[in-house]
Amino acid sequence: MAAVDTAINQPPSMALPGLGRALVVAGKLGQKAAEDIFRKAQSGRTSFIAELTGSGAVSAFDLAHTMSTAFAAPLLDLESIDVQRLPKGLLDNKICATYRIVVLSKRNNRLIVATADPSDQEAAEKIKFSTQMGVDWVIAEYDKLSKLVEVSSTTAAEAMESIIGDDFEFDEASVDSGAAEEKDAGVSEVEDAPVVKFLQKMLLDAFSMRASDLHFEPFEHTYRVRFRVDGELREIASPPVAIKEKLAARIKVISKLDISEKRVPQDGKMKLKIGPDRVIDFRVSTLPTMYGEKNRYPYFGSEQRQAGY
Repeated sequence: MAAVDTAINQPPSMALPGLGRALVVAGKLGQKAAEDIFRKAQSGRTSFIAELTGSGAVSAFDLAHTMSTAFAAPLLDLESIDVQRLPKGLLDNKICATYRIVVLSKRNNRLIVATADPSDQEAAEKIKFSTQMGVDWVIAEYDKLSKLVEVSSTTAAEAMESIIGDDFEFDEASVDSGAAEEKDAGVSEVEDAPVVKFLQKMLLDAFSMRASDLHFEPFEHTYRVRFRVDGELREIASPPVAIKEKLAARIKVISKLDISEKRVPQDGKMKLKIGPDRVIDFRVSTLPTMYGEKNRYPYFGSEQRQAGY
């Protein structure tokens, strides 16, 4: 009877993530230890793999070798690859950072992706939904992978700044006097430094990724920026919804549009100067919606780009 009481008083086993189950089956981690780490990860709102490697229960090296064997996936030493030769723009940086993955190459309609957790079905589904391509996992050590993700996540704006410093700006010399007077009269907020820098960053990132369209889209509670790359619209950023009015006003001023008119569509153009002798032209269109103005920058040629809401 006592034995029955003891069994009844024991807490039920937790539903471990796939990575935890694989480690337990491989004998690299005890069931209780895995459950304790999983609880800690949940309470701290961190990933199981981050908590696992951070606790020292399993080293990143052992984890990689165990996952390679358990899932029959190739093992890669990330220190042997040239970071500069990794493909750009195949997968959103936000997805790579969230799931600690790096795209290594593309083969036909499949992406070769480095991961430390090949059991992560959520990551696989995110990749498939975002790219409409299949996924082939390559196993890498989690600590090295995390460092590479940080390096790969360096934005195009930062890369451009490292090359040309601050020598890029919007060409506002051609803005007519009427627009300038409107600007001085009531839209000083369009010079808000964070908004200006954010817009420059988006345009430079789009140029680096060879995007054909940019879309700045306001919704009731969210705001998103999407690029069209290789014919597919990809979400790139989700800035605070509070910036939508300032961003719309900023784009209108530098595109020589009527900043006071928010009820009808407008079309304009603007220039982005990079360095002393390079200018990129953008076409811009704005469209009023229920939650603000949607902006769209269509078609990016070698020296001509389009932008929009």
